[in-house]
Amino acid sequence: MEYKRGRYSWLLRPFLIIFDLVIINILAFYFFDFNKDNLYFFSSAFFNNKHLLYIVYSVVFWMASTSFLKFYEVYRYTSAVNIISLLIKQFFVFSIIVYAFIGVFRSIDIQAFTTLKYLSFSFSLITITKLVSYYGLKTYRSFLKGNIRRVIIIGKGEGAQELQQMFTNRKELGYTIKGVFADSQNQKFTGSIKDSFSFLEQDKSVDEIYCAIDELSEKQVNDYVKYAEVNHCNIKFIPKTNKLLTKRLKTDYYNYLPVLSMPEIALNSDFNKFMKRTFDVAFSLFIFVFILSWLTPLLFILIKLESKGPVFYKHKRNGINYKEFDCYKFRSLKANKTEKGTYITQDDNRVTKIGKFLRKTSLDEFPQFYNVLKGDMSVVGPRPHMLSYTDDYSKKIDKLNFIFRHNVKPGVTGLAQVKGYRGEIKNDEDIINRIKYDNFYIESWSLVLDLRIIALTIINVFKGQKQAY
Repeated sequence: MEYKRGRYSWLLRPFLIIFDLVIINILAFYFFDFNKDNLYFFSSAFFNNKHLLYIVYSVVFWMASTSFLKFYEVYRYTSAVNIISLLIKQFFVFSIIVYAFIGVFRSIDIQAFTTLKYLSFSFSLITITKLVSYYGLKTYRSFLKGNIRRVIIIGKGEGAQELQQMFTNRKELGYTIKGVFADSQNQKFTGSIKDSFSFLEQDKSVDEIYCAIDELSEKQVNDYVKYAEVNHCNIKFIPKTNKLLTKRLKTDYYNYLPVLSMPEIALNSDFNKFMKRTFDVAFSLFIFVFILSWLTPLLFILIKLESKGPVFYKHKRNGINYKEFDCYKFRSLKANKTEKGTYITQDDNRVTKIGKFLRKTSLDEFPQFYNVLKGDMSVVGPRPHMLSYTDDYSKKIDKLNFIFRHNVKPGVTGLAQVKGYRGEIKNDEDIINRIKYDNFYIESWSLVLDLRIIALTIINVFKGQKQAY
């Protein structure tokens, strides 16, 4: 999630979009004589009203093409060369769109040269406005000290030093460094990595945190991600300059320095989150009413008859953005706790007889629909790990891929689980494949995929899985 801070700068992009749409339509009225074939603006037939039809056509295809080319995704670190490149690409794409419109409606007699003049005038005004806004903001940052991003940098490596130098020397980018933290005796640093957390708690004005990810432990990464989520500031990662960049995280270039940040994945768009949340609540209520309403009293009797202890037990798990929450299950062990740092193993003597059945059929997971209703989990998503495993697994998995996995809510069931990667981790391949399937799910999410995973889970409840013990 990219958080926007500032007073009015966020209005610039909507203004440029509206301005561009107004320009291409006003100049179309000036250059194109749609009326000479007695096709009037107030004609009752929509498809005979070429003025109105062109407005709708130009708006739809302008928005589609600019979205595809990321025409309006210009940031403070974007170079002028990139902006010119975007303008040239959009010019050629929109030229094809306009000539296609004239070609489809053959009744419109407009010379090719007239169309070229229309496109040239339109893009001249659009180019001037875009460059004026771009350089105007740079001047505003350099001389009036406005539109400033307050940042801290974590790390002492080559990438962190290069970023610090760029932010210091290029005032037009609008970055103010509040502190640089690293585990080093060098006095040029504001403090140690540990000191950075105290600094962040005292100074809530920080807009962005830049972390040299290879210099941090998994716990430190978790803490920065959680802080950024709670305080609505952006967190970005500086990889080693010789490291192959992951495609799963968004890559921006500050000059030639790559900086990684969390992408806006489809699953986390407002509309898709609403759809998924609505489905989660409806499905969980169905489970509570038609299954847990009679299953819970029955299991209460069976669990109590076999061993002492509560029917439910809760355990800490990492959720979205590493947020900790209490995850609920039906108790399947003789003691209401697991040995720290261990999964249940095959033929584990702590598992009760009814517990073996519950674990084999995955019925022990059903209380997690309460977590779904609370909003800590989703019906389908990556399975949540024990806290002790989060740090261990991250040492065997690329940190960036592991962070990506925690970019969505965990699920009661998931793609990795139905593919057999669940329960005890016997070797590195088990966790690597688990993360691979989890990340594939996040990148490929759809409600159809969720329904397919739920169907496979139901089949496994009746069939059982050899990894479920």
